[in-house]
Amino acid sequence: MTLFELFCTFFYIGLFTIGGGVVALTLMQQTIVAQGLISSEQFYNMIAVSESTPGPLGTNMATYIGYNLYGIPGGIVATMGEVLPSIIIIIIVAHFLTKFNQNIYVKGAFSVLRPLTTGLIMVPVVQIFVHSLLNLPSDYSVLLSLAGWKGLFDWISLAFYAVCTFCLLKIKLHPILVIVMGAVFGIIFL
Repeated sequence: MTLFELFCTFFYIGLFTIGGGVVALTLMQQTIVAQGLISSEQFYNMIAVSESTPGPLGTNMATYIGYNLYGIPGGIVATMGEVLPSIIIIIIVAHFLTKFNQNIYVKGAFSVLRPLTTGLIMVPVVQIFVHSLLNLPSDYSVLLSLAGWKGLFDWISLAFYAVCTFCLLKIKLHPILVIVMGAVFGIIFL
């Protein structure tokens, strides 16, 4: 893949990402991982790093993937490809929105996009959950035995997930501290 192809790939991802960076994860996985440019393991590690760094998730992922493939020029090209469609669309929408704000078709389009976006956001959430907390065997018949169910969960990660959820919801610990806890946990235990 050349730098121009990298730009076009992320332009495509940015163009069809409706609903934010989490939605972009699905498209990134389908295009970048499916083409074999990075492995699934690298992809999930990049999500973890991109989630913990400031800025939009989709942009962080584009920068990280581009940098991983081509260094600094790749990071710049991938980031520009990711954000350029949004900039173009925002300029166009801002120009026409005041004219069509009450249009029945515009309202209808937004009523369809909301549940669609929710579904697109749930796909990477479920994938990350399954990848992080479950030990799925390659032979699913093992799950039929009781021993197979005991090894299904990564119990240490699941316990840490419960502790983090408790800290966020009950203790009201600041999310940045939970992110730091997650980084330390990942370094020590994974």
